[in-house]
Amino acid sequence: MIIKLYNDNPNPKQVRYVADFLRDGGIVIYPTDTIYAIGCSVFNAKGIAAISKLKGFTAKNFDFSLICHDLSQLSQYTKPLPQHVFKLMKRNLPGPFTFILEAGSNTPKLFGDRKKSIGIRVPENNIIREIAKELDNPIMSTSIHDPDEVIEYSTDPELIHDRYEQIAGIVVDGGYGNKIPSTIVDCTKGEPVILRQGLGILK
Repeated sequence: MIIKLYNDNPNPKQVRYVADFLRDGGIVIYPTDTIYAIGCSVFNAKGIAAISKLKGFTAKNFDFSLICHDLSQLSQYTKPLPQHVFKLMKRNLPGPFTFILEAGSNTPKLFGDRKKSIGIRVPENNIIREIAKELDNPIMSTSIHDPDEVIEYSTDPELIHDRYEQIAGIVVDGGYGNKIPSTIVDCTKGEPVILRQGLGILK
């Protein structure tokens, strides 16, 4: 199923429908402020396993991100943030960044492994942020890679639907996606370090 949503004003009824689908154990593909991503509720063990298998990983060694509506939604999944990290994230979020933070005590319970770090995203995209807000918990998220290594990332929601309809029950069409991924910033070792320069430029 393809559901069309507009970034400027996502339809609340359709947002609620997608959030309910995630809450009931569904897997969804959705736009971000960078590339299209696939995800499920952080409480959906079967969904996490299915997405991990799709990407060629097991759940316990799978590098994923949590998409949050805002900074307050991530507190129970990370250790308390140092003041300089919080200020850095507040300056740059919402935005095209993945911040690597020390994992909190809830994370091992959710993913069955004592993960020491976890990626956090608060995209500058109203569609997925409103879905996460309605869901009332973060969305386990990973990027959609195109089978064609030359293209690398899929940008057309209809083509994405054709390729992934067997695993994702809903593709949220938010228009053509970007081809540039997020900037990854590691905040686990004192001074933040850029691991990958993507679309986001740190302020």
